[in-house]
Amino acid sequence: MSHLHNLLLDTLLGTKHVDSAALIKIQERSLTVASPGFSVMPCDVRTLVNGFAKNPLQARREGLYFREKDYKCVRADDHSLYAKNENTGVVVVKTHVYLLVATYIEGMYPSVCVEATEKLGEYLRKKGN
Repeated sequence: MSHLHNLLLDTLLGTKHVDSAALIKIQERSLTVASPGFSVMPCDVRTLVNGFAKNPLQARREGLYFREKDYKCVRADDHSLYAKNENTGVVVVKTHVYLLVATYIEGMYPSVCVEATEKLGEYLRKKGN
């Protein structure tokens, strides 16, 4: 598990444009690993998994309620979900096994958060995860 934790810290938080990150195991609907201080409640796990399990366009229309905030969905397809709330946002990338979740806050560049999260998601997909 420490390898996954190190991946989150090095490749995402290391950019200084990801505030927090987590890996959720899709099948079990459970949190596998998260950055320090990032708690993802079971209801949030369900929300994110359902964002992909249902029609992603529905998530785009209805938005996303995550960590007690309403987010407007700006992208939702079979592999990625991007949502924002004023100056904060959440990026979710689906791999074969996991949902990779990254958040950004005011003062961070959303584009860097998206790029780093997508690259790590692609790496995990190539590894079969």
